[in-house]
Amino acid sequence: MAVNLYDHANQLEQALRESDEYQAIQNAYAKVKENQESKDLFDEFRETQLSFQQKQMQGEEIGEEELQKAQEQAQKIENDSNISELMAAEQNMSQVFQEINQIIVKPLDEIYAD
Repeated sequence: MAVNLYDHANQLEQALRESDEYQAIQNAYAKVKENQESKDLFDEFRETQLSFQQKQMQGEEIGEEELQKAQEQAQKIENDSNISELMAAEQNMSQVFQEINQIIVKPLDEIYAD
């Protein structure tokens, strides 16, 4: 009997949406959006992250001034309890993703484990 992996993937998606970790991210992000200062800082930080990723993908160097700006943003973020809560929730979800990924690749690992 053939197994439809996409059906299982969709079930996993639904389970993730119902998880405590996902709910924590939703709640934390709602707090960020409710506080304009937190929201502005968060949006600015995300723009910086995306810019860095694009430059890395294109093989461009990140300038000293840009690094300084990112460090200043990181310090501000550490002092913002709303964003800190969101980042902690994201880190917890990332841990879940890593554990799920280990489960998903286990069959392949077993094939090559000899």
